[in-house]
Amino acid sequence: MSYQPNPGELIRINGKVYTVGQHPAAPGLAYAQAGRQGIVYQLIPTEGGPHEAKALKVFFPKFRIPAMVYQSETMEMYSQSPGLQVCSRDVLTPERNGELIAEHPDLLYAVLMPWVYGFTWFDIIADQRQLKRTESLSLAKALSSIGSGMEQRGLAHCDLSAPNVMLPFFSEVDLPDKSSAVELVDVEQMYSPKMDRPDVLLTGSPGYAAHRTVQSGLWSAYADRFAGAIILAEMLGWCDPLVVDKAWGESYFDQHEMQNPCERYFILKKSLEHNWGAKVVELFTRAWESQDVSSCPTFGEWLVTLSSINEDLLQDEMISMATVDVKGEEAPSMPPQAALEEAAAAAAPNRMEQTTQHAEPSHNGRDIVNRLFLQAREMEQKGNLNGALEVYRSAHHFVSSGSPMQIELEAAISGLEESLNPKQEEKVASSLPFYRSRKWLTIGIASLILIGGSGITVSQILADRAENRQMEAAATEVVAKQQEEARLAALQKQEEEKRRKADADQKRKQDEESKKLAQQKAEKQKLQDQYNKQAQYEAYLAQQKLIQEKKDAEKKQLQDLYDKQAQYEAYQEQLKIQKDKEEAAREEADRKEAARKEAARKEAETKAKELQKKRSDQVVQLIAFYNQAYNAQLAGNSAKARWYAMSFINLYEQDVAYFKTVGKVSTRANAIYKFLANEKYKLPNV
Repeated sequence: MSYQPNPGELIRINGKVYTVGQHPAAPGLAYAQAGRQGIVYQLIPTEGGPHEAKALKVFFPKFRIPAMVYQSETMEMYSQSPGLQVCSRDVLTPERNGELIAEHPDLLYAVLMPWVYGFTWFDIIADQRQLKRTESLSLAKALSSIGSGMEQRGLAHCDLSAPNVMLPFFSEVDLPDKSSAVELVDVEQMYSPKMDRPDVLLTGSPGYAAHRTVQSGLWSAYADRFAGAIILAEMLGWCDPLVVDKAWGESYFDQHEMQNPCERYFILKKSLEHNWGAKVVELFTRAWESQDVSSCPTFGEWLVTLSSINEDLLQDEMISMATVDVKGEEAPSMPPQAALEEAAAAAAPNRMEQTTQHAEPSHNGRDIVNRLFLQAREMEQKGNLNGALEVYRSAHHFVSSGSPMQIELEAAISGLEESLNPKQEEKVASSLPFYRSRKWLTIGIASLILIGGSGITVSQILADRAENRQMEAAATEVVAKQQEEARLAALQKQEEEKRRKADADQKRKQDEESKKLAQQKAEKQKLQDQYNKQAQYEAYLAQQKLIQEKKDAEKKQLQDLYDKQAQYEAYQEQLKIQKDKEEAAREEADRKEAARKEAARKEAETKAKELQKKRSDQVVQLIAFYNQAYNAQLAGNSAKARWYAMSFINLYEQDVAYFKTVGKVSTRANAIYKFLANEKYKLPNV
């Protein structure tokens, strides 16, 4: 993508001047976030406050669709709905922005929309940042409210996932009072009865896509129910440290675990039941066990259940727990307000690193490249070459010119482009010897540089990332502790004032009560004699009544014994019949379970034998490829030797973990890798 603005660069759109924002964690680079469909840049108005900042989304060529103009005009009516402020979109067209597009062709059909401050839910999960119970409940209620409002209007986001859920709830920028705690971004795939079906449909994001749904893509009013249930469960579970520690990585669940019984599912389910009750667990279980998205709970059901949870009670519990903790600590050496200001000043340099926008989250430029590179490598290994190519290109945007990572990314991009376009590769191969082709020269140079520099680069990335996290955690902990102490001190002062007022009221009431008691004492003394006489007479009557009641009770006791004996005999007969039925049912269930286990055992044995046979055949084939490459090299036919070597590597990398353990296969593989890197290397006779 040729449009790569610098921070501070001016740009005029529709008569208003903006400056390109600078990335808070990477000075000298524009605040750019790469997503599936394009790159988003932050634009700050030269006149106006920070809350008026805009996001300019520049699409990759595949997603520059003219119909985006009609789609954005239709979305405009939804921009006032909570959580959908990015539906207020302005598309750059040749008619209105021809001069700007002529200068920067990549801005054709780019979209200008509000910039959303705050973390993404992806940031919270990736950083394993535990929430308070009140925060978990507030976020879940906000998301369920947004989803309920969308469902009532027949809308669906259709790509609901952690990176697309923004949390202005945690923003440190002063926002308007009516701002939503949660905002949805990347709404290009949004479903509405008034909009046309997109040409390209997404199949959902890993960790949030139901495996039982059609993998050709979702675009319906029910598309958000399953993913929404997973995110709501994550938000509610993120106040539990056990759930946070068990997270898979960029989402709580691994995609392979979706809708399957697994350890993470049972841990999250137990946490939801313990912290939020059986109704929340029932909604989550319905979604997890659903056969299709339409049978998942609606967002309205989630909202009703979450609204029934008492937020004040949660707040009181947190205050009481904090009070108990503070009682065991010594008084601070400085006033709470001074300590709070000092901690805030210490944390100020790191606060700017906590804002992000519509795509991949990061804390520094190297972290962005590292995450994108690992994601692309994983997609490439799984066979998704188109997706890996797009992610490699996104990562290439952030690297410095001439760096080892740039060379590696260019080599990966070049290799994937040639793999996806075999005709061009054949044409180049026919005109040049393979050892002079651009592909092999680039890979060779990248390999030599990376052998010397990759270790340092990766170590530096990890060290910087760990140091930033430690600094953020320390500053956040100090600020939170001092804020909590100040709040508790204010609460204690209020309690003292209430106690003094209550004591004064209590004393006044006691004086009034003493006067009343003195007056009543005299009246009671007069009536006491009358009460004594009356009491003696009533005692006599009560004694006579007790004698009669005793006789009646003895008669009734005998009758009850006869009735209970009859009931007991009938109960014993019924119990025997019930036990016989239960025993028969239990025997039938045991028989079925034994049959099921035997069938499963046989199936597992069959699969194991098939896998072992397949691997044995592959080992034989690997040895044959190696021997053929070795013989071809001895015969002086380097091209044929390289072909057999590449065949060996393609087969070897299908199951590296197993082949390493078999005989001398790993030795042959190391020799093949060295031969491919250096044609002069002589293959040993293994």
